[in-house]
Amino acid sequence: MPTTPATTTAPTWTVGDLTVHRVDEIPLPPATGQWLLPDATPELVTAQDWLHPHFAGADGTLHIDSHTFAFVVDGLRVLVDTGIGNGKERANPAWHDLRTDFLERLTAAGFAPDTVDLVILTHLHADHVGWNTRLVDGQWVPTFPNARYVTSRTEREFWAAHPMEEARRQMFEDSVLPVERAGLLDPVDVAEGGTEVLPGLRLLPTPGHTPGHVAVELTSRGATALITGDCVHHPVQFAHPAVGACVDIDPRQSEATRRALLASLAGTDALVLGTHFAPPTAGHVVPHADGYRLDAVPARTA
Repeated sequence: MPTTPATTTAPTWTVGDLTVHRVDEIPLPPATGQWLLPDATPELVTAQDWLHPHFAGADGTLHIDSHTFAFVVDGLRVLVDTGIGNGKERANPAWHDLRTDFLERLTAAGFAPDTVDLVILTHLHADHVGWNTRLVDGQWVPTFPNARYVTSRTEREFWAAHPMEEARRQMFEDSVLPVERAGLLDPVDVAEGGTEVLPGLRLLPTPGHTPGHVAVELTSRGATALITGDCVHHPVQFAHPAVGACVDIDPRQSEATRRALLASLAGTDALVLGTHFAPPTAGHVVPHADGYRLDAVPARTA
């Protein structure tokens, strides 16, 4: 059962008047990158010098993390995605039966579970919904009992009609349905140009990885940040947008979404925060060779 070290100060970035915290869950095993992005060969990765040492090893191994972003906007405490979770039965051994101090880290960052007002789920995959619930007296109950859990209506309706293998059914049973049964899941319609959930917080449709996948845009005092979810898993995809994930529902749409998103961000001051990007996690998209690269913006840790 994988574990994480003791709680440390959550890294933060400033976006106008907002402070965005990265609350770490666990770094994923080195084999994750090869499985997830099979076209990101060591030769392709090592050709991008800027990926080393933070985002990839000298041998081309991709560095991939699981973490949550937390911030206060319009007076409400918000989380974006909830990671893998503890004690969950998972087919992927890297996710199975974790024992991490994620909730202690979250609380130390100022987001104790009962103070969270809104949880945004970019999509309904196991490594993004796990801390939706925790085990109490043998039952999976909402971890954030005072929060609305928001996902796109397209996402929820897709999975409602989609045949599920046993592992996915298990994930829905322990991490999605308990929230829904408690009346806390709030599917929202996401317009083509985005939908504002709160002043300064907008959901952007970024389909392909899943049909209802959304990215999260934050704006404050003229500054902008974008939380990727899984429309981009790793910065190598900035250089090679055609590199897709093995679990993309619609690979062509995923690539088209990624290309359009990167083109819209390139050369701007928008801060990109990668949901699976290893530290330094955030940066600006800049043109590079025939694609783009991530110009890292280190976090503050105090």
